[in-house]
Amino acid sequence: MASFIAKQLVGKQINAVKGAVGGGDDKKDDDDKKTNEDGEDLEVAEARREEEERRREKHRKAEEEREEIRAQIRKKYNIKKREDFPMMEDPNRQGQIGRKRKTPEELAAEARGESIEEDSGFLPANISEMQAKLTEGPGQLLAGAQEKCSLM
Repeated sequence: MASFIAKQLVGKQINAVKGAVGGGDDKKDDDDKKTNEDGEDLEVAEARREEEERRREKHRKAEEEREEIRAQIRKKYNIKKREDFPMMEDPNRQGQIGRKRKTPEELAAEARGESIEEDSGFLPANISEMQAKLTEGPGQLLAGAQEKCSLM
């Protein structure tokens, strides 16, 4: 094992010296090799390009099969494709992300505490009564406890 490591270390240095001196013409002439601008063999580059094309074709076919399966599932469960739904209710907002911006009138009404819409709330009227009772409850409980626990 040690001899193998020694040959590896010394062999690299000997090969470097042989190349510098002119001995060891084991290499082929560089004129015979055809390379592209990246220094890569043309045959290797062509093989890599073909492999990339095969890979892309394979992925394209797999995606087509997946889309067919998705279509079968949508048909089976009567699901509309997402593209079938209207994207935006306002055609002027196409391409915008987020909510609709408020107009200056809406901003002014909000600052005054008013609502421009006729229906001021989306909750029933008895909710505000329940809210008032809930906010009064702790105060009444505290007053009752202080009344009963007062020191004489």
